Amino acid sequence: MTLIADKAQQAPDKPRTGSDFAELGRRINEAGLMARRPAYYVIRFALMAAVFVGGWAAFALIGDTWFQMFTAVFMALVSTQVAFLGHDLAHRQVIRSRATSERLGWFTGNLANGMGYGWWNDKHNRHHANPNHEELDPDVSPGLFSWSKRQAGIAQGFSKFFGKYQAELFFPILLLEGINLNWSGIKSVIKPGLKNRGWEALFLGLHWAAYLAALFIVLSPGKAIVFFLVHKAVWGLYMGSVFAPNHKGMPTFVGETELDFLRKQVLTSRNVKGGWFTNFALGGLNYQIEHHLFPAMPSVNLAKAQPIVEEFCKEKDISYHATGLIQSWREALTELHAHGEPLRNPQSANAA
Repeated sequence: MTLIADKAQQAPDKPRTGSDFAELGRRINEAGLMARRPAYYVIRFALMAAVFVGGWAAFALIGDTWFQMFTAVFMALVSTQVAFLGHDLAHRQVIRSRATSERLGWFTGNLANGMGYGWWNDKHNRHHANPNHEELDPDVSPGLFSWSKRQAGIAQGFSKFFGKYQAELFFPILLLEGINLNWSGIKSVIKPGLKNRGWEALFLGLHWAAYLAALFIVLSPGKAIVFFLVHKAVWGLYMGSVFAPNHKGMPTFVGETELDFLRKQVLTSRNVKGGWFTNFALGGLNYQIEHHLFPAMPSVNLAKAQPIVEEFCKEKDISYHATGLIQSWREALTELHAHGEPLRNPQSANAA
């Protein structure tokens, strides 16, 4: 996907102002889509709590058997749905109070999943502020993956080798994402500076004490280790498969741009089309364009906002991209493969 040039290189046809987004915001507010949905969230939280507790109760009853690997897969799916609730809390879609949302986030993140809520929330807020900005969005910062040919050109060490085959390795590496999320949470409470570091550490400690005790009390050591690996692998794969279609393979940019908030959010995001099952499986994040424009909108309202936003983008001649789930993965992998070309063929890159 073409790298959006920096400010000095852009020559927009017309000035970018905030008036377009203000107009869209009025339409969304007139439709009542920013209103809180307390009954919806009470039911959703209650159901997920029942499934989460019930799943671990079933784990204890089933006992020491290899059939528990099916339980590991099931609990990985449940863990992702719990993480979706933490995401909604972070954006204050559930409760207006930042402090209350944060405390509840310790339960959905630190306690339930061993995932540092404060660390993730800070990272996610920076992503929302500057989506797909290679210098400001931590989700596309240079690292193991090269998210643009520019990044491939500066890749070093193992990243240089990995980048050659990053499209083929993308989904396999997601099997490690669950462990990476857990380890990132642990690192965030080890070093000073995290807000509410003591509470975050306490809830993380409770999670790991209960989680590991349950595995090694109910299962033999070998089965416990395999359960852990299966649970974390499926959780990471599910989480990554949900978040990857949102922005991967969409335009990235560097420097200062002339794009206003509306265009910056729409042009870097991709929607995933589908019915009720897609909405459920992806936690409403398949409406990524609407979510980025109105992050405080309850996720259950995003489907109603979608046609309003798409029609508005047509009126303003703003590219609005939506596709099916399989195609979204295909587009992301195609771009990753293209970005690795300079690493696979450095001579052609130098010639260009």
